[in-house]
Amino acid sequence: MAYLQRSPYENVFLAYLLNHEFSSSARERIMVATEENAVIGVVNFGRHVALACESKALAAVAREAKRHRGARMLFGPLDTVAAYWELVCGWHPRPRIVRERQFVMMVDRARLRSIANPVVEVRRARTGEWASIADASALMTAGELGYDPRSRHAAEFANTVKRMIEAGLWWVGTLDGRLCFTCNIGPWCRLTAQLQGIWTPPEFRGRGYATAALAAICRRLLDDTPSLSLFVNDFNAPAVALYRRIGFETVAYSRMLLF
Repeated sequence: MAYLQRSPYENVFLAYLLNHEFSSSARERIMVATEENAVIGVVNFGRHVALACESKALAAVAREAKRHRGARMLFGPLDTVAAYWELVCGWHPRPRIVRERQFVMMVDRARLRSIANPVVEVRRARTGEWASIADASALMTAGELGYDPRSRHAAEFANTVKRMIEAGLWWVGTLDGRLCFTCNIGPWCRLTAQLQGIWTPPEFRGRGYATAALAAICRRLLDDTPSLSLFVNDFNAPAVALYRRIGFETVAYSRMLLF
C-alpha cells in the first residue's frame, strides 16, 4: 500500500482492490514484484489489467502475463503501458481501441472553485431512477469504450447500477425535476476517490449545468475524502474544459488499451 500511495491518483484502482477484494480468486490475480524485499511493482491480472511497476519489474511482469489471459482492458501510467506492450505484443491479442493519452486529474478543497448554482440541485440517486441512470451510463460507456454494456449482459449491468445506487455511490443533478447530470464514485482509497460515469444528456449541454452540478457534488464529497480524481481522454476537449473550470489539475498521464 505504501508503494501504491506514492502515486495515489494513478493507483487508486489497485489500492481499492487490496482494501476491498478479499476473495481467494481476487487475491490470486494481484501480483507483486519485489527486489531485495522491496516492492517494485503491483499488477492486477483480472479482466482489467492494471499496472503500477518500475521499469526493472516489467520483464518479469510480462512473463507472468502469459499465465493470465482474457483481459478486456489494460491501463496504467503512459510510459509503463508503452514499455509493457512492447514486451507482450508479439503474443497478446491486438487491442480494438487505444487511448494513447489520458489526463489523470485531481481536485481537493483548496483547488475547488466556487461556482454559482442558482438552478441545479444535486443529491444521491434514488433507486427508482435506476433505468434512466443506466441508460445514461450505457451511452457514456459506448462513447468512451466503444461498446454498449446492455447489448450482451443487460441484466448484470442493470443490477450493478441498482447496487451502486443503493450503496449511495451514484449522484445526480436535476433541473426542474429532470436529470441533467450524472456521475458515480468508482474505486477509492485513503487519499482519493475516483469519479466515473460523468455524463450530461445532450439537451442539457452548453448551458453551465454540468459545471454547476459537478462542482456542487465535489463540494459534498470532499467532506468525506481528501481529494477527488478522474481519468479523461486528452482529445475530449469539452470534458477537460469542464474539469478545469471546477479546479481539477492534471497530475499524471495514463494509457488505456481495450480488447
